[in-house]
Amino acid sequence: MQTIITSSVDPKSVKHPCFNKESSGSCGRVHLPVAPKCNIQCNYCNRKYDCVNESRPGVTSGILKPFQALEYTRQVLDKEPRITVIGIAGPGDPMANPAETLETMRLIRKEYPHMLFCLSSNGLAMPQYLDDLAELGVTHATVTLNTVDPAIGAQIYSWVRDGNVVYRGQAAAELILERQLASIAGLKARGLAVKVNTIVIPGVNDAHVQAVAVKASELGVDLMNLMPMHPNEGTPFGHLAEPTKAAIDALRAEAGPLVPQMTHCRRCRADAVGLLCNDRSGELGGVLAACGKLPPQGQDDRPYIAVATREGLLVNLHLGEAKRFQIWGKAESGGFRMVEERQAPTAGCGPTRWEDLAKLLADCRAVLVNAVGDTPRKILAERGVTPASCSGFIEDALALAYGEEGLAQLEALKARSGGLGKSCCGTGDGC
Repeated sequence: MQTIITSSVDPKSVKHPCFNKESSGSCGRVHLPVAPKCNIQCNYCNRKYDCVNESRPGVTSGILKPFQALEYTRQVLDKEPRITVIGIAGPGDPMANPAETLETMRLIRKEYPHMLFCLSSNGLAMPQYLDDLAELGVTHATVTLNTVDPAIGAQIYSWVRDGNVVYRGQAAAELILERQLASIAGLKARGLAVKVNTIVIPGVNDAHVQAVAVKASELGVDLMNLMPMHPNEGTPFGHLAEPTKAAIDALRAEAGPLVPQMTHCRRCRADAVGLLCNDRSGELGGVLAACGKLPPQGQDDRPYIAVATREGLLVNLHLGEAKRFQIWGKAESGGFRMVEERQAPTAGCGPTRWEDLAKLLADCRAVLVNAVGDTPRKILAERGVTPASCSGFIEDALALAYGEEGLAQLEALKARSGGLGKSCCGTGDGC
């Protein structure tokens, strides 16, 4: 039997219990369950909530919003100071919930810049967010890679949803494989430590593990985790027997010379917390539940609101028309003050324009506009800048936007103001 490769631990992974087995008894992790939606259906997956006796991916006792996840993190770290890693692993897929995932990471990174941050994804929607993950300081990522053969993938995935299009069969397998490989390559190019998870399915991909290891090695993957499939009742693979420890050990020995192997995986829940050898998700379930009931925050930690205006009195410009934005904040004496003006990104650059605008308005909780297309609305919202369509006096809109009920009240202001100005063409290009 071949010997599994051993290598020195990357300095940034020393305190990550998954990437460094030696630290698994002293360094803990907390998973923040903020991502309920998934964009694929695997034939072994059956996600369940409120299942405290099961420890497997996709299981959680609750779902948190980003601000609730931040408060939960505060309370967990107070009760378990050995935690060194904050992660998002579902219960769906983090990148199928980009707005929630990116906002959670932004909040966590601001308050806990010293912590390691990781996420686990199937890779389908990850490529378009690689720059965001790097900029937000994500240090570690796990990408599921069950096969590098679409014919095998067609047996594993029931369907794959990319945007509004659903793929099945080999077309689905080809698409997700392409995205998974692009995700791994992109993460490595940006300096992240990458682990590959391969679910070992008897009679489906168990004879294919070596080929996956070869590709992982070519991509520079730091660690490979061969996970025995957990038979879940009601799934197409529910009748298959779980691979034995001896079978998994043999596969690790074969793949080990190519990629370092993880041998201490606990198949963590989406709300796992504590040490790998002493998970406290059941014990801290009450904290999770309490944080999940917290009401929306009255104030976002981003202090400003951007405004698209022609003359500085009214909200009266379509997002794509605005050549500059006024930045407004609260005045110490009450009311509001205009802080500065910022030049808008150059028109005609497609989605890149809206990504650049999100960076320009990174300290703004919202941008008030007369109208906005679907594409910029989606890109800005995913990056924490909420576009709000309204018209009327700027200070009236700000009073509502900063109020307890916030941006939702602006539609009423729009209705009272008697007209939307130039309407949106619906292309998202700012026409």
